Amino acid sequence: MYLKKTRQKSGRIYLSIVDGYYDKEKGHSRTVTIEKVGYLDELEKQYDDPIAYFNERVQELKKKKAERTTPVSMAFSHDEKLTSDHPYRKNFGYAVLSHIYYELEIDKFLLSKQRGSKIDFSSNDIMKLLVFSRLLYPASKKKTFENRSLYFEKQSYSLDDVYRSLSFFYKHSSALQAQLNDRIKELYGRRTDLVYYDVTNYYFETDTLDDLRKKGVSKEHRPNPIVQMGLFIDNQGIPITFELFPGNTNDCLTFRPGLSRIQKEYNLGKIIVVADKGMTTGDNIHYTLSGKHGYVFSLSVRGANQAFKQYVMDENGYTWYGKEYKRKSRLTPRTIQVTSRNGKKLKKVVDEKQVIFYSEKYAKKAKADREKTIAKAMDIIGSPGKYSRATSYGASGYIKDIQFDKETGEIVSPQKRLELDAEKIKAEEALDGYYAIVTSEYKESDDHIIDMYRGLWRIEESFRVTKSDLEARPVYVSREEHIQAHFLTCFIALTIARIIEYKLDHKYSIGRILESLSKSECTHMKRNYYLFDYFDDVLNDIGSVFHIDFSKRVRSLGEIKKIFATTKKG
Repeated sequence: MYLKKTRQKSGRIYLSIVDGYYDKEKGHSRTVTIEKVGYLDELEKQYDDPIAYFNERVQELKKKKAERTTPVSMAFSHDEKLTSDHPYRKNFGYAVLSHIYYELEIDKFLLSKQRGSKIDFSSNDIMKLLVFSRLLYPASKKKTFENRSLYFEKQSYSLDDVYRSLSFFYKHSSALQAQLNDRIKELYGRRTDLVYYDVTNYYFETDTLDDLRKKGVSKEHRPNPIVQMGLFIDNQGIPITFELFPGNTNDCLTFRPGLSRIQKEYNLGKIIVVADKGMTTGDNIHYTLSGKHGYVFSLSVRGANQAFKQYVMDENGYTWYGKEYKRKSRLTPRTIQVTSRNGKKLKKVVDEKQVIFYSEKYAKKAKADREKTIAKAMDIIGSPGKYSRATSYGASGYIKDIQFDKETGEIVSPQKRLELDAEKIKAEEALDGYYAIVTSEYKESDDHIIDMYRGLWRIEESFRVTKSDLEARPVYVSREEHIQAHFLTCFIALTIARIIEYKLDHKYSIGRILESLSKSECTHMKRNYYLFDYFDDVLNDIGSVFHIDFSKRVRSLGEIKKIFATTKKG
């Protein structure tokens, strides 16, 4: 490697740094330009001795090249010992998470909000710790803090700072979610003409109740206090926004606050909201249409009026597709009940398309599920003292005259009065396998409406990811601001994971991606060198997309820091 001086036809001398190598194909030595420096006469205006200055630059590049190409030799003594205060093990896979984090400009948002505040620690450093750890090594805040040395990051904060930061994150949660939406729209052309909404809940390892933590209908049938979360995602599965509600909030009541926020803060234009039957109320439909939006909701056939059930059961109009699936649809006005401002129920008529379909596969599944529920109902009848309102959920609906204590949730009906509701079971069996979708988009084909509704699996999967891969529950923090901030970090983590999944063309599940990134670790040896010991096909594909070589066996600390510095350029 040397400083090349090339005289131009004009007589001017152009400087460049070049390196030589042997071309095996050509059979002779060649040179490649490493850096274009500039014209000597112009450089003399900036440097006293440009030749000497850039010769020093050549020596610097030579040294860096030598560090990368010369074999690394280390001697280890048989009696060398580990020290308890040295963090030997580091994660490297989070370089990918860092790339998305900075691409979304979360750092800039937090730094701008922190200016002028009394906070004396870096909220950005703590947010990275909480988000990266939620993705790679989910644990409590205390355990996460104790494991902070796993990352090549600044750690100038205390455990108390971590807890104090949660209030700061809560204060700016709504604004941060809105910025994430803007960045995702800018970077990925987010399509929000079709959005999905659903609700789930998360439990706490405590019996303490407050304004947010309430006893309610747990999705996991636990007796613990819960909190409700409503989540909107786009049609690529990337989260848009979330909101928390007290654990005893009815699912259908969570829909309108979230849609209102989207209308006011997200500037998405007209959207079509897809949701399951838990959201299909007159109030929700009227609110959606009043905002000039559309809806694709499932409708409970069993909970519908008799006229609708008769239409479903009437064989006229069905078209069979094979021997196990049939479908029909109609355009029809439907009367809904809407709550007025004074609380009175008003009747409104909406024009909608109704798509009805029957699947023998769904019928068999419904029957199998009911058999399990009936078995549980029989056990409740035989041993009511073993159950409460929470633990008997679902099965209690098949028991006549069952009553619960309003305070404790215990069954208070005398055992001798409890019996199976055979008539209800028979009526439900007749409707097994039938599903209904109602929509304002009456011009769309049946196939398209069904395809739109099927996209709900993405939001169901998002809840599964947060509960299993991200281990968002049980929730260990107790103050409301801290609970809100906990779920904000989970929301950001889910967003980053979904974007990585999207960049990989959905080739791998989020679970597989995070598992490989968490295993991409290295161990400090000597002289600032780290030894890497894990590589797989997932990391190979991730590396191709994010331009990171995960297969390299040895790296210097300088090289590692350079990679992380690159991720922070967004």
